[in-house]
Amino acid sequence: MDFNIPRHVETIAHRVRQFVDDEVIPVETELLRSGVDLNRDILGDLRARAKAARLWAPTMPRKWGGMGLNIQEIVPVFEQAGRSMLGPLAIHCAAPDEGNMHLLHNWANDAQTERYLAPLAKGEAFSAFSMTEPPPGAGSDPRMIQTRAIRDGDDWIINGHKWLTTNGEIADFFIIMARTDPAVHPYQGCTQFLAPRDTPGINILRDVPVMGANDFGGHVEILYENVRLPDSAILGQAGQGFMLAQSRLGPARLTHCMRWTGIAQRALEIAADYAAGREAFGGPLASHQSIQWMLAESEMELKMGRLLVQEAAWRLAQGEQARVETSIAKLQVSEIVGRVLDRCVQICGGTGISRDLPLSGWYEKARAFRIYDGASEVHRMVVARDVIKRYAGEKI
Repeated sequence: MDFNIPRHVETIAHRVRQFVDDEVIPVETELLRSGVDLNRDILGDLRARAKAARLWAPTMPRKWGGMGLNIQEIVPVFEQAGRSMLGPLAIHCAAPDEGNMHLLHNWANDAQTERYLAPLAKGEAFSAFSMTEPPPGAGSDPRMIQTRAIRDGDDWIINGHKWLTTNGEIADFFIIMARTDPAVHPYQGCTQFLAPRDTPGINILRDVPVMGANDFGGHVEILYENVRLPDSAILGQAGQGFMLAQSRLGPARLTHCMRWTGIAQRALEIAADYAAGREAFGGPLASHQSIQWMLAESEMELKMGRLLVQEAAWRLAQGEQARVETSIAKLQVSEIVGRVLDRCVQICGGTGISRDLPLSGWYEKARAFRIYDGASEVHRMVVARDVIKRYAGEKI
């Protein structure tokens, strides 16, 4: 495995860091100071600056203004974008649009590409992936999906209840996961559908309140009532829903890791700077062993997390599914990020829990990282099953 970063990627990552530091973080600081939420106008201005700097859509082809980077090349780029929560949104590599672009790029037909992917890649549209359901529906166990799509002539009628559909407040279209054949296992009996927002029967009930400050685009609860879609709305083929979902979620887990590593790295820099300048107990905080050890643990864990992400990205680039490796990376990085942020808040003390620094907001938001795109327990289960299969398979 060669984890050397190509020179052109190093250059792009450096430019992204400069852009985030010079253009994005001042906006983040002003929003934090004023208590104003990010809106379309503010984001539109940041995106115009990103396009002018030729730092747009790292994973998308150049014909749509993208950078055309592969899964390995985006690792340092996404981390630098992730130094601010606004960074990925500004350069167009934020969830869920980034994952949905990846999904559509791989599976959309020509008509779907023109209607959905092209405007999404250009930043002219927003999207949402509608899979998670409230109890008793599909959560950590997606096989429990309750949403149904029943064929009616050349159309499909969808009924179901979804929630925590990220971007649902602003999405121009939804990718809906529904059960189309209850007679077979859900892994073979589910299908993904593309549905414009104005399709009759798509009822946005509310934006579900979550930990931390409001997220741009929200996490909505939706009731699908007799949503009629044509056969041409199917992404891929009927029955391929889970296969397509896995092709999306594997890389998406890694991109979450990349972005959150950027946040954790910046938090470490903030904490180290604070500790060097804060006098207490006879000297700078940074001169005390207890603080030094927290900084050292954070540095070491972030390095380990990066290596796990790089390995998983390398395996995906070789054409492997890398399910175990992506599970290990997502599990470890989500928990590392939480520990690093916790230490950084502790080091900064009262300033750390205040809104004068962004640490407390990141700390709140990071808790969800251990749940979305597979809870930590689910990823431990994936790894455990692999261990048992490889080392004790004949005894089970």
